Amino acid sequence: MRTEQGQALVEYLLIIAVVSIIAIGIIKLFGGYVKDAMVRSSCEVFGNTYVAGESPGEGRCEE
Repeated sequence: MRTEQGQALVEYLLIIAVVSIIAIGIIKLFGGYVKDAMVRSSCEVFGNTYVAGESPGEGRCEE
C-alpha cells in the first residue's frame, strides 16, 4: 500500500514538471508578442505613439 502512494506522488510530480516545461516554452515563444500588445495598449491609454521594435518585445512609446 505504501509503495502505491509513493508511485502516485512521483507520477504527479512528473506531470507537473512536463506542464511547467511546456508553459515556459510557450511563454518564451510568445512573450515578446504579449509584451508588445501591452505596450501598445498603454501607449493608447496615455496618448503616445507606439513604435515597433526590430523584434517582438522591443516596441516602445514615444511622445
